[in-house]
Amino acid sequence: MWRVLVKHTRLIVVWGLVFALLSVASSLFFPRQYSATSELLIISRDRTGTDPYTQARSAEKIGSNLAQVIGTTDFFNKVISSIAVFDREPWTDLNDRQQRKKWTKDVRANMLYGVSVMSVKVYSYDQAEAVNLSKAVSAVLVSQGWEYLGGDVAIKLISEPLASRWPVRPNLLLNGIVGFLAGSLLGVLWVLRYKKHNLFGG
Repeated sequence: MWRVLVKHTRLIVVWGLVFALLSVASSLFFPRQYSATSELLIISRDRTGTDPYTQARSAEKIGSNLAQVIGTTDFFNKVISSIAVFDREPWTDLNDRQQRKKWTKDVRANMLYGVSVMSVKVYSYDQAEAVNLSKAVSAVLVSQGWEYLGGDVAIKLISEPLASRWPVRPNLLLNGIVGFLAGSLLGVLWVLRYKKHNLFGG
């Protein structure tokens, strides 16, 4: 089998390159999106004498829960109805299901464990709009995030939204790599299916 694959390595690579080019070309038809990332510190202000390590772990758990809350309809409504200035038009003509799907796709959060910091990344069609939406999300987290948490918790914005220099969606590099791997795999299967018999069968 290895002899067959080595003999037709060039063919397999060509398949990979063709699929990579097709994948990148098809990606160009999708809307470009920029990202903006902000960071918020989760502070658990327990006054019962709990040691700092336990408080830090508690803050991380709280932040992890809050990251899930960001994808909910209630949080979406808070951002949309806030006084923050950002373009709301992309959300106006969508039904509830479409809004939820787009929101969870365009607004994402995750905890940076060990430092009790939550990173929030948003996506938009324009760098400035990505920053504006990120500011709106961060403002709601700081001012109203406590509603979802309970207890003595503070949320502090420690890194203002920073926009990406280039579009991050679609990811042309990743799509190209995936296309190359898929094409190479199909090339391998094709070689094993149609060339192996020719090589050993004369």
